[in-house]
Amino acid sequence: MKKMLLAIQFLTIIPVRVSGNVSEQDMADATVYFPVAGACQGLIMVMTAAGLNAVYTGEVACGFILLAHILSNGGFDLDGLADTADAISVKSSGDRARDIEKRLSVMRDSATGVSGTMAVVMSLLLKLLLLSELLQSVALPEFLAVVFMLPAYSKWVVVPAMLYGNTARKDGLGRIFTDNVMSVHLFGSTMTLLMLSVPFLTVLPGGAYLRHGVLLVLVIVTQYVFCIGAVRFFNRRFSGLTGDSFGAISEVSEILFLMAANGWLRHSTL
Repeated sequence: MKKMLLAIQFLTIIPVRVSGNVSEQDMADATVYFPVAGACQGLIMVMTAAGLNAVYTGEVACGFILLAHILSNGGFDLDGLADTADAISVKSSGDRARDIEKRLSVMRDSATGVSGTMAVVMSLLLKLLLLSELLQSVALPEFLAVVFMLPAYSKWVVVPAMLYGNTARKDGLGRIFTDNVMSVHLFGSTMTLLMLSVPFLTVLPGGAYLRHGVLLVLVIVTQYVFCIGAVRFFNRRFSGLTGDSFGAISEVSEILFLMAANGWLRHSTL
């Protein structure tokens, strides 16, 4: 229970507090429950969607769904995306060591530049458009199911990144995870995600189980491959990952999730 509460406390603003000392190993063990923290966000988003969909148009309702998503974790991942985008935009000087040092310095800067602002705006805009299109194209239960699982999968995808990635900074928050997360944590996190997916499948109307089951498998494979590519990219650009890198990976994975959901649910014949 402590590890699950620690995951919720770390990834959301839900008012839970873990008493006593928290070690680096405790933080690593909490990654097993990262999908649970995402599911808590998903539940808040579903409640928002169910309450507002009957009152407002699809676009407005989806806007409030995104707002609930942002508020439920305090914009944690968006901040990481903005810092990462600003750091990536640093032009190369030809000296790799100097370039990496400069990018990490930009990433530490609390000010958000043009690249970071554009990344946040485009991330929110794409998610708004994808949610709106999905809401207009599928039955409401299917839409709510996708909304519920969206943050659970985006929280899961950072666990393989923590396992396979190296730390870019010896004093950063990301180091705690890259140094301590092991294969057992990825396995446990994946099992947690699959267990959350079972009730998600059972609440769907008849005939949709196979369709959504295939979608979830597609999303897991796609996000795993994306994660491996992201780790390699960050190793080249930053010589490793930081806490901001994990936030950026989570944000991009949500766009990929919604793209897959739109493409599969709107065009599959199952």
